[in-house]
Amino acid sequence: MMPVLILYGTSCCHLCEQAEAVLREAGVAAQHIDIADDDGLLERYGVRIPVLRRSDTGAELGWPFDAADVIRFLK
Repeated sequence: MMPVLILYGTSCCHLCEQAEAVLREAGVAAQHIDIADDDGLLERYGVRIPVLRRSDTGAELGWPFDAADVIRFLK
């Protein structure tokens, strides 16, 4: 079973848009969380977005990543 993935980012972030395209290329869906809506997330991820996080293990994959990186991250 595929873990639930969370993509932390913000609206109007060109790197976040690129990360979404990479996820589509890898055939992976992720829940998108806008860090601008949460002070704690903004402090934690503000200079690191986009960040892909596994909900099952808490492991994080920071940008830059490609489709192959995402597939390896899920194994």
